[in-house]
Amino acid sequence: MTELAGTARSLLSELVAFDTTSRNSNLALIDFVEERLRNLGAQTFRVENEDRSKANLHAVIGPDAPGGVLLSGHTDVVPVDGQDWSSDPWAVTERDGKLYGRGTCDMKGFLACALAAAPEFAAAGLSRPVHFAFTYDEEIGCLGAPDLIDEIVARTNGVNAVIVGEPTEMKVVTAHKGLLSFEVSLRGAEAHSSLVDNGACAVTAAVPLMSLLVEIGEEMRAAAPSDSPFEPAFGTLTIGEMHGGTALNILAKEACFASLLRPAPWDDIDAIEQRLRDKAAEVEADMKARAPGARITIKRLSRVPPLAPEADGEAERLARALTGDNARRAVSFGAEAGQFQQAGYSTVLCGPGSIEQAHQPDEFIAISQLHEGAAFMERLIKRLATDSAS
Repeated sequence: MTELAGTARSLLSELVAFDTTSRNSNLALIDFVEERLRNLGAQTFRVENEDRSKANLHAVIGPDAPGGVLLSGHTDVVPVDGQDWSSDPWAVTERDGKLYGRGTCDMKGFLACALAAAPEFAAAGLSRPVHFAFTYDEEIGCLGAPDLIDEIVARTNGVNAVIVGEPTEMKVVTAHKGLLSFEVSLRGAEAHSSLVDNGACAVTAAVPLMSLLVEIGEEMRAAAPSDSPFEPAFGTLTIGEMHGGTALNILAKEACFASLLRPAPWDDIDAIEQRLRDKAAEVEADMKARAPGARITIKRLSRVPPLAPEADGEAERLARALTGDNARRAVSFGAEAGQFQQAGYSTVLCGPGSIEQAHQPDEFIAISQLHEGAAFMERLIKRLATDSAS
């Protein structure tokens, strides 16, 4: 084990010990990370959420120069509630060449590798800076990253490449699907079910809206190109929740459903949302004709752009040079990489661990993957110390 890999192993234990489940604050972890980086001379700033219970952190080591590389990861993890763990999820346990604990794979393993490399970045006399971007609330819709990205754009002297360290087994991923989710609430008016013109049934009114979404899902399926890199090949749609009504013979006063779309890069997210809102306005007008107090409310829960492959992208070139991986690869989950790309940054996914271990009881990262992550950082240190372009 190299010294950097050993440091990453120790740091992983410290990071996992912070219970940063998305419902909790991440400030204790951010305090720990920020102090560590500031002690190395890093320039740091935070971007907090509205009630200041959580924060994003941006830190820079190296000269105030263009052409930097940004290493990004989220600090939050999914809950362990109801999962059957063989060991304490908040303490790293080693068994059979694997490190078990919540977040070891998704994605504190990458954070540990980046932080372990920070002292070497600081001592290397970099020709270009390395940026660290640690976010909150990725797991509930990539909610924290946009504000941080806006600040990075405003404050920095340019970033050539962004590496988002989601677990990809240290393979280079150049595309991911997006996220677009809604909660649709309908309020009608109760009446006897034999007197349909005396009220407005919220459940019945929900049907054309759900039907539209199903239709959009079929359109996304048909739109997939023959050479799609995704599995499944097309953007997907699910309606995961539906509630409403009180009895079979009463027009339902209320109904609610929630839908999640995972659009591919060629799907038009804005057009999809507008079609839903236009249909809702049409249905609401029909309900109001019988029940003036009727209404439909659409709450957008998440909107995360997909990551599209870039033609001759800086981040892809860099990641392939550091890993030796030249395969074409895409993933169907959503991530913050698309948000960085939308802001104008060349971006890829590349990090230690496998997504197959994420969100599971007994989540783990293979020690060999942590070593690969550390080796990636060592090669990046040498590159930033000698190159003037990524």
